[in-house]
Amino acid sequence: MPGINRLLLYHSLFMEYGMGQGQEVTGKSRAGVAADSNFLRRVFAWMFSGLIITGVVSALISSNESLMQQIESNGAIVIGVIVAQLALVLVLIFALPKISPALGVSLFFLYAATVGVTFAIIFQLYTTESVYTTFGITALMFGSLAAWGYFTDIDLTRLGPILFGALIGLILATIVNIFFASSTLYWITTYAGVIIFAGLTAYDMQKLKRISEQGVSGVEGQRLSIYGALSLYLDFINLFLFLLRIFGQQR
Repeated sequence: MPGINRLLLYHSLFMEYGMGQGQEVTGKSRAGVAADSNFLRRVFAWMFSGLIITGVVSALISSNESLMQQIESNGAIVIGVIVAQLALVLVLIFALPKISPALGVSLFFLYAATVGVTFAIIFQLYTTESVYTTFGITALMFGSLAAWGYFTDIDLTRLGPILFGALIGLILATIVNIFFASSTLYWITTYAGVIIFAGLTAYDMQKLKRISEQGVSGVEGQRLSIYGALSLYLDFINLFLFLLRIFGQQR
């Protein structure tokens, strides 16, 4: 479900605050440079905190055999967690402009915790070594793509509609394959997912850089940093899940 959650962010992330595609930044002051650094630090601080929460929750559940069995044997729990994830993202999208940044961060962390529950279930299918290996590959790939998105002079804004159109196709193909169970379609969606979220990582990083160059600060800057953290967080975990299909070794 994270792919659907990422799709929901398309028309809200940054756009709520008037960041049109291809908008140029001029006359950046020294104050703007300082805001640039502070804004991006907040984005990555929230994002990495979310990843840590997901990892800790997943590890705690996986290490508790009785709890793990209860979750796996009760489909209502799994469905409830998925519904909660969608609900939390929708709340963040529509309510964040109205609620306090502290509450927004708390909701983001709560969402990250629910993802940890689903990860605990998924990790039961793969060896611990392959999970760690895939995480390392994802981290290197994500870092490289984010750096390229930040430093490149290529305008990536035109990729936005293409990537999100491809994401819609990916989600539909995944749903269709639930019924047809085609191994060919499975691998097509796997490699397509890696490409799509690789592109979204660079795209989102460039958008964050452009927003930071506006010198955003105060409550508005804090809210935008939460949006940015959630966006990059979803890029990372989706990239990780698709790479896990490739590099993960089943138990």
